[in-house]
Amino acid sequence: MPAKPVAAKSAPTAPTFDSDTKAAAMAELRARVIPCIKCPNLASSRTQVVFGVGDIHAQLMFVGEAPGADEDEQGEPFIGKAGQLLTKIIQAMALSRETVYIANILKCRPDTPGQTAGNRKPTPAEMETCKPYLLEQIRIIQPRAIVALGATAIDGLLGKTEGISKLRGSWQEFQGIPLMPTYHPAYLLRNQALSEKRKVWEDMLLVMEKLGMPISEKQRNFFLKA
Repeated sequence: MPAKPVAAKSAPTAPTFDSDTKAAAMAELRARVIPCIKCPNLASSRTQVVFGVGDIHAQLMFVGEAPGADEDEQGEPFIGKAGQLLTKIIQAMALSRETVYIANILKCRPDTPGQTAGNRKPTPAEMETCKPYLLEQIRIIQPRAIVALGATAIDGLLGKTEGISKLRGSWQEFQGIPLMPTYHPAYLLRNQALSEKRKVWEDMLLVMEKLGMPISEKQRNFFLKA
């Protein structure tokens, strides 16, 4: 007898939160994250926890790796030079920081003992310790798409280390949510080539298309050579 076809398994459906429930859940999570001391070295060296910022009802979520010095001082993700560039990218999409949600794999700045400046990459242990907080943020927000900024964010979310240049521009999936890997804004600050800016912008155009956002001819032509 021919084998019976096996029904495809559907992804588990995330619980749906109404507005008040979302706000309460995020406030409760924030109250747990702010005093966190699970990584004693990070807790002792940080100025403050960088929880996340934006609209908890956002369709689009950006995830980076970890706070830097500016973020640690002000308690908000992506506000240094790389963050200012991310803000410009978001605005070019006809969105704003207030209409998306921005967070990091790590909520604390990685400590840099003996250094007066600079940042370091989070360790795998630090990312695994802090990752549940980000997962809970994603579960509460339920974005329709996630943008992973840079190799560390992709590694932290997907466990993929093939290299950002190979993964960017190709849709991945994170717990049933479409995820677009792209370069970190800091990379664009180091590499000012128009071709690299265009690559990131093409990734954002794919995100806009995925979300059903209108795209003008002007937007489609950003960073193309005249």
